[in-house]
Amino acid sequence: YYWITNCAIITPFYDIEYDDGPASSYRVGDSRATLTLPSGPSYSSFVLVPLLNLVARKKCLFVGGPGRGKTASAVIMGVLSGYGLEDVRRAIQHGQPQMTVADLFGSPVPSDIMKSESLRDIRIAWKSWLGMRIKIIDEYNRIPTRTQSALLTVMADDYAEMMDQVYDCPEAAWYLTANDDAGGGTYEVIEALRDRIDVVVRALHFNTRFLGQLLSRIEAGIKPEEAVPAEIVFTPEELELARREVLAVGLPPGVLRRIEHFASQFEFFEPAGSQFEYRTKDAVKVSGGDFARLSASETGKDKAADFGQQTRNGLSVRALMTSLVFVKAIAFFRGSPTASLDDARAILPFVFHDKLSQNPDAAFFEQEGNGVFRIDRVGWLRALFDRSCAEFDRLGMDGADEVGDALATFARGLEGVPLDVAEAELARAEKLIAAIASERKLTGPLYDDLLSLKYLHQRWSAYIRWLKWRG
Repeated sequence: YYWITNCAIITPFYDIEYDDGPASSYRVGDSRATLTLPSGPSYSSFVLVPLLNLVARKKCLFVGGPGRGKTASAVIMGVLSGYGLEDVRRAIQHGQPQMTVADLFGSPVPSDIMKSESLRDIRIAWKSWLGMRIKIIDEYNRIPTRTQSALLTVMADDYAEMMDQVYDCPEAAWYLTANDDAGGGTYEVIEALRDRIDVVVRALHFNTRFLGQLLSRIEAGIKPEEAVPAEIVFTPEELELARREVLAVGLPPGVLRRIEHFASQFEFFEPAGSQFEYRTKDAVKVSGGDFARLSASETGKDKAADFGQQTRNGLSVRALMTSLVFVKAIAFFRGSPTASLDDARAILPFVFHDKLSQNPDAAFFEQEGNGVFRIDRVGWLRALFDRSCAEFDRLGMDGADEVGDALATFARGLEGVPLDVAEAELARAEKLIAAIASERKLTGPLYDDLLSLKYLHQRWSAYIRWLKWRG
């Protein structure tokens, strides 16, 4: 990280902030924007997030205008992973409107086409990039829709397919670039492909105070990707070891509980159905319902304060799994055996950047000072996380967690559980449901609690019936 920031990528931006104590801050400009001076070691997301992606073997999207170092950063990641510079450059797939599946994957061997009697007899001259541990797709939003679908197969399932031939690809760290984060480009990026992006990082502007460094590089003929020191290049074994160590980082229950509370805020959507389980934003999307009209029909809520009003969707299982990996990864980078709440706060906005679709009509964005969050998605998500944690503390949720206790009891297993204990657990689930039902307001976290308790009720009921049947 420090070699890249000191010698390779000129990025004097410390937007991943940590504090070891009170931090100084200043109000500047007509808008009284806050400039914070972190009291702890802080980092540039443009360098750190791609490095974490390298170790976690996920899919990172660089977003920013032309000439801001997106492709250069991806190339450096390729060199750091042990590939020669020329191999990395040749392996970059440059998105362009005429790109075909053959351009992306390879071509059939001409002699086989003449001699073969079936598609299976035709050998494919596969492109070398498919077998690499680093995969770089430049301007992926310029790739035609049909070719995007073929690319999705590689990203999602680690294999390429052409003419009944299959090429198994190794698990890899992916780096994609785009000039905007709205899904636009020559071709609209298909939703399934966008969903495979695990983390998004912005390429910020060039600070002209560092123009002298550019001049020095020009005069010395230095290209950072050609000067990567051998001692910081990873071997495949070292990358695999680092990944195992990332996954071994502990995630304390208190931190996990706060992430859980935050993630539960968004999917619940009361007007979406009569069946309790179907009251979700996903149900509206799948059915093609009018989200704006249904949202307007909700009454009795403070729409400016309700978290769920700010998004049109919830978080997928894939997004949640990725978030936990990156929380562990940033703690590993900082040398900590366990992840902290600060680690979650620092990295989650980059993971959820493209996962939570804003509802631009939400009352929250109309409040004074909040309109900027329609543009600054990282700031918006970090503010949301802070508010969620504040609510968690206000409600005293760090103490007793009766629903969690009930789930933990069931998780210990049913082997040897006597009838009277099972009946007591069934009664506990019903009592907790009644307590939640007595509250007038239903929120996303309470919705998840109710569905969890219904699950326990069904499992304990089935076990009790089985005990009675067995006699």
